[in-house]
Amino acid sequence: MRQKILILTLTLFAVIAVTAKDPGMKKGTPNITSISVLEFNKDGILFIGDSKGGAIYAVDLDDDEMSSNEEQLSIPDLEDKIAGMLGTTADNVMIHDMAVNPISQNVYLSVSRGRAKWTSKWETPNDITDASILIRISPSGKISEASLEDVEYSSVKIPNPVDASIEHRWKKGAKLRSDAITDIAIDGDKLYITGLSNEEFRSALWTASFPFTDNVNASTLEIFHGAHGKWETASPVRAFLPYELNNQKQMLAAYLCTPLVTIDATKLTAGNHVKGRTVAEFGSGNYPIDMVLYQNNGKDYILMSNSALPLLLFDPQDVANYDGEITEEVQGYLAGVKYTPRSGNGVQQLADFNKKYILSTQRLPNGKLALTSLSKDWLYP
Repeated sequence: MRQKILILTLTLFAVIAVTAKDPGMKKGTPNITSISVLEFNKDGILFIGDSKGGAIYAVDLDDDEMSSNEEQLSIPDLEDKIAGMLGTTADNVMIHDMAVNPISQNVYLSVSRGRAKWTSKWETPNDITDASILIRISPSGKISEASLEDVEYSSVKIPNPVDASIEHRWKKGAKLRSDAITDIAIDGDKLYITGLSNEEFRSALWTASFPFTDNVNASTLEIFHGAHGKWETASPVRAFLPYELNNQKQMLAAYLCTPLVTIDATKLTAGNHVKGRTVAEFGSGNYPIDMVLYQNNGKDYILMSNSALPLLLFDPQDVANYDGEITEEVQGYLAGVKYTPRSGNGVQQLADFNKKYILSTQRLPNGKLALTSLSKDWLYP
């Protein structure tokens, strides 16, 4: 009898453990139409932003074997390796986003066969085509395709994403729907999602909770763009992260051409129109690609990759200490909070890899795309 009770207790514990990790999930194949954005939470759940479908998917890939690896990862010919596996050529492989599972340190890439159509520096991969392939790379460099069939998952629709039929005003042939979801950030049980809505003020920031409920709050955003000399509501956030500044939760958000803005998280309520505070202009002719928070000698820093600028490194404490606001046109395109440029032209995607390294994809002078590791010891002002 005692043995039966023990078995029952262990069984219940196992069920509770699984439920705690995967609340509200069901087994099956999610109907993902575009793997636009990737992000992991601390429990190793992968969140996929599907711009075309206007939804967020939470997927349990059963990838929870703890890794304590502190070594770097390097693949000098990433597109060649992926092309060989997919049966195509390297010049047709396009990487849309990258995320690292914080438990296993496995690297995940959303990939399409569409780079040959990429002809403008202003286009993003999601403007060109929809990513439909999920690639997994182990900490040792082994590459495989991660299946999204027969997995535990849940999903939530974002309310009123930008209509799929609306054409981009100045990107010929592109639809605004590719920017329905531009980035995802996770803070505890909250998901923050940026992109374009169908509202009069298109730039939006949605707030959802996980486990998912039907209650997704939508706020519209407005910022002053110093390089353009005007208030803007139609440009989406390109890269952002939540951060506490002076004991108040803020979104640190970067936009095209490259204003840095703080957005008060307490104002992100349903139906609210929120004005951000522009604290820096980092340079024109550029769009931010990724933003990573990391520590060097116990101090927080933020690293940002860009389409036309080198790696930008800045101290969030400098943002906290900056009490001004850019509300007039900036001559020379630089103003406000200072940054430190780091050599790294061609760096595209960024992700925190382990205690010692940040992972990046970088276009090399020979034309190849490399998966490289950036030492955190090197990344300081």
